[in-house]
Amino acid sequence: MKKIWLVVIGMVLLLGVVGLVGCNSESTPTVGNVNSQQTGIWVNGEGKVTAVPDVAILSLGIQAQEIDVAQAQSEAAAAMDNVMTALKAAGIAEKDTQTAYFNIQPVTKWDNDKQESITIGYMVTNTVTVKVRKVDQTGSVIDAVATAGGNLTRVNSISFTIDDPTTYYAQARVKAVADAVAKAKTLADSAGVKLGKPTYITESTNTPYPIYRTDMASGVATPKAETPISAGEMTITTNVQIAYAITN
Repeated sequence: MKKIWLVVIGMVLLLGVVGLVGCNSESTPTVGNVNSQQTGIWVNGEGKVTAVPDVAILSLGIQAQEIDVAQAQSEAAAAMDNVMTALKAAGIAEKDTQTAYFNIQPVTKWDNDKQESITIGYMVTNTVTVKVRKVDQTGSVIDAVATAGGNLTRVNSISFTIDDPTTYYAQARVKAVADAVAKAKTLADSAGVKLGKPTYITESTNTPYPIYRTDMASGVATPKAETPISAGEMTITTNVQIAYAITN
């Protein structure tokens, strides 16, 4: 019996010693840098380049309303066929024309006598997205569509973009790096340290959003003069983050 108690007491003492050692090891501070990427000088640089859009994107189509759905659809189909013919004659390639929306819906009104909505006709809407690769011809394309579609024509919006912004991004990237280098040198000089080699470089780009114009006509008549269109300018922006080592 005494031997059993001695064994138990010995195990308790052993666990107590292990617990004390564990507490001491956890309280020991760690020597060194927790995150090596936080060392050195970190800077952000931004580069911007302005460019003139070389593509116009039109949202246009046909909208017909009649009492009979078949008649409305027939009128819309004929008008859209005329519009597509006009686009082709204006030099718009088939690949640059895409159907964006097609809808047939009833037109209703409230009947006070019956106290319910009644169908008074049907509306057919057919919208296409057209890419005009010669921006200076955008006005004449709109005019041709308005003439072809007549009173059923709907020109919803126009936007401008750059078909291939690769060159502009390259220019903006050079400016962004130069901006970051200048900031890093200023920080190093101000802190009285020497700037080492870059240890980390990353880039983020902002996709240029199209410039939208939404004040387009709906149900336009044939214009007497070509519709004036101005593309304006777009801004291409690139950002970089660079980390520099600090040398002695």
